[in-house]
Amino acid sequence: MKTDLASQNQPNAWEVATPESVGLLPRTLESTRDAIRSNDFKNIGSILVARHGKLVFEEYFEGSRSTLRNTRSATKSIASILVGIAIDKGFLSGVNAPVMSFFPDKQPVKNPDPRKDQITIEDFLTMSSLLECDDNNQFSAGNEERMYLTEDYVKFTLDLPIKGFPSWEKRPEDSPYGRSFCYCTAGTATLGGVIERATGTTVPEFADKYLFTPLGIVNAEWQPTPSGLVMTGGGLRLMSQDLLKLGQLYLDGGTWKGNRVVSKEWVESSTRPHARIQDSEYVKDTEYGYLWWLKSFGPTGRSFRSFNMLGNGGNEVSVFPSLDMVTVLTSTNYNSRAAHQQTDRLLSERIIAAVEDN
Repeated sequence: MKTDLASQNQPNAWEVATPESVGLLPRTLESTRDAIRSNDFKNIGSILVARHGKLVFEEYFEGSRSTLRNTRSATKSIASILVGIAIDKGFLSGVNAPVMSFFPDKQPVKNPDPRKDQITIEDFLTMSSLLECDDNNQFSAGNEERMYLTEDYVKFTLDLPIKGFPSWEKRPEDSPYGRSFCYCTAGTATLGGVIERATGTTVPEFADKYLFTPLGIVNAEWQPTPSGLVMTGGGLRLMSQDLLKLGQLYLDGGTWKGNRVVSKEWVESSTRPHARIQDSEYVKDTEYGYLWWLKSFGPTGRSFRSFNMLGNGGNEVSVFPSLDMVTVLTSTNYNSRAAHQQTDRLLSERIIAAVEDN
């Protein structure tokens, strides 16, 4: 049974306000809604905007408020939150803990190399481990599509070879922040195993106790892997309002309605640059935190830094500290190279453009 959290009788429901009361232009937001309904922007599922802690815009173009949204890799940022909580609670010693130490039963591993023993939780949080794992390269041994054909995702990850650096790629020591970024879902999937080994409970149970229940999130559908471990690299289904809560949690430094959920120190560390994304046709001016994307958005002449949960299909949960604003845009343009371009344009040219220029 699905619970509708929109009821204002719920203690964790959103306080609702009008756009104009928080400095947003209603006409601009209304034109955004009309443009989507006219199919100027395709396959948009929902748009939500919260400013100054109040829900001021909520539109559904596919499904309803109670629909669970598959935002794919936005799940990775939730995995980061759970790692932070595990550190806060003392289950994990910190981001420098070596990953291999949690899995003695997975050893010996294939492609043995002493450098594997030095791979840390932080290496997976920043997509910068030395494992040969690249989801954007179909020939990569660690490409996620190869992982999905196996039973044990953790074993798959630990068995990967150490990668080499051809002359056209920067080595970690030559890269900003001393890390060479390479998008790798397998590493994030393995963090789920780390959480379970460290806490002695399943990821869903840990998430429910320490993250979802404090936020009033009652409907969460995790994607199981063949071994039974849930997938922390993608596929978690949540309602749009609950995605907005996660963004607001980070905007408020780890608190929800005055209650501490995750430490302020972890929020700051998670949203601080730790790696730089190489510019391409589709990615510009982007850095990476602990499974959070750090980007700028805004119409021409106005740019605002944000940290973001991003997922295949153009799904984005974006937090704008300088605007005191959180946005959720869900979309089902799965496997489209232009999906995030459309969502970015919608966010910059429509949503942020609605912020009154003070």
